[in-house]
Amino acid sequence: MTDTAVAPTPQADLDEARWLLPVYAHTPVEPVWGEGVTVHTRDGRALLDFYGGHAVALLGYRHPRLLAALGGQAEELFFQSNSVPLAVRARAAERLVRFGPAGLSRAFLVNSGAEANENALRLAFRHTHRSRVIALEGSFHGRTAGAAAVTWKSQGWYGFPRTPFDVTFAPRKDLQALRAALGPDVAAVIVEPVQGMAGAIDLGAEYLAAARELTREAGALLIFDEVQCGMGRTGHPFAAQAYGVTPDLLTTAKGIAGGFPAGALLVTDEVGQGLKTGDLGTTFGGGPLACALIEAVIDAIEEDGLLPRVRQLSRLIRETCQVGPVAGIQGEGFLLGLRTTRPARAIVDELLTKGILAGTSGDPNVVRLLPPLVLEEAHVAALARALSEVRP
Repeated sequence: MTDTAVAPTPQADLDEARWLLPVYAHTPVEPVWGEGVTVHTRDGRALLDFYGGHAVALLGYRHPRLLAALGGQAEELFFQSNSVPLAVRARAAERLVRFGPAGLSRAFLVNSGAEANENALRLAFRHTHRSRVIALEGSFHGRTAGAAAVTWKSQGWYGFPRTPFDVTFAPRKDLQALRAALGPDVAAVIVEPVQGMAGAIDLGAEYLAAARELTREAGALLIFDEVQCGMGRTGHPFAAQAYGVTPDLLTTAKGIAGGFPAGALLVTDEVGQGLKTGDLGTTFGGGPLACALIEAVIDAIEEDGLLPRVRQLSRLIRETCQVGPVAGIQGEGFLLGLRTTRPARAIVDELLTKGILAGTSGDPNVVRLLPPLVLEEAHVAALARALSEVRP
């Protein structure tokens, strides 16, 4: 621990079940502080975090840029709503637009990925005046009414009596099925360029480019959900740049503000045309703290050269970590799936005993890795060593 870190104070065992709804499965550790890629637990363990809180800890823990941005903005202006203009909001929107793919020229700042996707769908319906959306099997887009409607197998937890619009699910990477599903009533096709919850499944440049052409021909919009794979995680600003395919709308969140709740929707001028006061809205989206942190995250990615590091270390993971129970590695950048010979849940539990925090996915035989972009070669070596010690 550095001399500025705050040491945890002893306290009684947590009893979350007494006060919170029991809707989350917990990993049996309580992180109390972190630095870099390492989180320290209340029982004194140090864990290398290869999961990053579902891809949110984009720059790891106690990153100096984030701490300085948060502290400085909090002292200057803690909050103001979208009813007033803010220079920090304008700067954050400009940075995001310039960071994103050319052609997406306007931003709408929100609080989360689900909210970004909800608004992307809303704009698609407004723009096309159509009634149906195509999503892909294996997709995960959020838990709000619209976002969950386009999430694969959400029926088990959806909760609402009906979905707000018609949805067709097409098999992923199947262009013939996508072509057949498109019709004059389709407002949009929504895809994750790298499907996260499904187990880090890369849709690939060929499929995405073809989807771009098919949607254009059908008069439908193309939405890229980059909530999990965006903000440098593929080794490029967004997967759209990695694959050379620009959608009509792009959503992002997770690590966009390094751990502070934030999200964004980027759109073309054509999609944004005609919007007027009151057509979209959010209370906390675009707040000054989130905006200052969005600026700091992009500064770190660009000025610290993190994108080449992601590409380099992603290759290193592929070269060195197909050992022990790992039969294959899929995904892109720092959104990777380790395909395992035994159930992923057991592998994750065993890695935890060896000081590695990893995650599962919707595929019972895929361990998901979502490490911070500040990962180093020594951390990859530690992961490879731990995997080699796990029974195949």
